[in-house]
Amino acid sequence: MSEARTPAQIEADIVRRREQLAVTLDEIGMRVHPKTIIGDAKAKVASTVDETAGRAFVAVNRVVSDVKARFTHEDGAPRLDRVVPAALVVVAVVGLLAVSSRKGRA
Repeated sequence: MSEARTPAQIEADIVRRREQLAVTLDEIGMRVHPKTIIGDAKAKVASTVDETAGRAFVAVNRVVSDVKARFTHEDGAPRLDRVVPAALVVVAVVGLLAVSSRKGRA
């Protein structure tokens, strides 16, 4: 059989459980408070934006590195066999855009 508890022990147990319940209710109150909910949502959005921006930076950095590697030698000198044709293509595209823009105005 279990030992009989004294009224003082029962009362102390009730006080302890009330204190635990008060702490739990305070925690619940903080979690459901509108400012807490808004703050959590803002933090989650900021984290998502940071993560997305980080991924975008890595992707752009990788593309830039790949392009740079295609147009330069290992020592960093430009590869004229690739730079000149690319520059000619850019000049041709800009020229075509300029001509088509003038025709559109006329």
